[in-house]
Amino acid sequence: MSAAHWRKAMNFTNPGRSWSGGRATAPAPTLTSRSTGGAAAPSTAGLYQAWRHIGLRHIVVLAAVLAYPWIVPPFFTYQIGGQALTLGLIALSLTFLSGYGGMLSLAQMTVAGIAGYIVAILGVSGTPEISLGWPWWLVVMLAIIGATLAATLIGWLSVRTEGIYTIMITLAIGMAFFYLVQQNYAIFNGFQGFQKVVPPVVLGVDWRSPMPFYYLALFWALAGYFFVKYLIRTPFGIALQGVRDNARRMNALGFSPVAHRVAAYAVAGLIAAIGGVLLVWYNGLITPGSVGTSWLINILIVAVLGGMRHPIGPFIGAVVFVLLQNFAIDLIDRERFNLVIGVVFLVIVLFSPDGLLGWWSKLREWVTRRMAQARTTVRSSEWRSVSVSQARPVGRP
Repeated sequence: MSAAHWRKAMNFTNPGRSWSGGRATAPAPTLTSRSTGGAAAPSTAGLYQAWRHIGLRHIVVLAAVLAYPWIVPPFFTYQIGGQALTLGLIALSLTFLSGYGGMLSLAQMTVAGIAGYIVAILGVSGTPEISLGWPWWLVVMLAIIGATLAATLIGWLSVRTEGIYTIMITLAIGMAFFYLVQQNYAIFNGFQGFQKVVPPVVLGVDWRSPMPFYYLALFWALAGYFFVKYLIRTPFGIALQGVRDNARRMNALGFSPVAHRVAAYAVAGLIAAIGGVLLVWYNGLITPGSVGTSWLINILIVAVLGGMRHPIGPFIGAVVFVLLQNFAIDLIDRERFNLVIGVVFLVIVLFSPDGLLGWWSKLREWVTRRMAQARTTVRSSEWRSVSVSQARPVGRP
């Protein structure tokens, strides 16, 4: 399909069309130099709109995550912080697909695993008879491109179905890839996988060290978060949400639901591919167990724990998941870790379908309602006191 046909399918060929339909609409008014004193108004307005949504809580959270590795031991920096950011980035791809596209995929860890295997096969590992030893920058680029193309193919195969059928197709693709890497020794080294897959030393920095790896993962986590925040406000993101809500109506308006869904799979694949590269560097290895059924489900659990209606949800769910994974064994046996995860997952699904963010929203609404009631009570009491003080006795005629 040519670029012109693709733009026509996405309904972006005519710049005068609005996202809500195929009819031509008047272009949005832009500030001119006459009204702004000669400044570059469109860029200034865009920056203002972007910074307008940044509040005090965003600054506090950003300062906290930047200072985190300086106030905690290296174990918490690497095992908790680095792993949570990496898993949260992969779960963010699932949140984008499900929360904004209405497509629940169980193959996001498969996409991340494809990127990880490409890094191990084309790069340097402890199996030099299979690994090719190409330059790291070329390997990373090819891994991201290859995993993104694989995600696009998965989307092309699954977008024509809905509900349980999409879940089953993506699960079947994930299991097929698992058995492929487990039984193939010439390329994937079978069940042993690849050991000693470490990040390169660039500019004299060992990116496997706790603090450098944490900041590397933090950079890409922030990039993925703000990219999704920006994308869902673009015409493509709004149209994708329209396809999620009513695909038949969007099709009648001139949009192609299939094209938008395949493009969403490609975007999610790009995010998952970056997370897959970070994950193979974090673990230092990749094996068939890294893309097995348990991890296909774990990514879904991470996304649901935090909440699938906001891009920050996967990172919150990843923090909870990693904390349980590392410290649940202090309370119960290691073999019963999945039982703890299952109980937590069941409680959140039953009492807050929107995850931990749903509980937070309910708490904020409750506090806001209480404060409003308190202000109303104070104003009523003040009004009564003023009325009583201004009252005058009525004398007899």
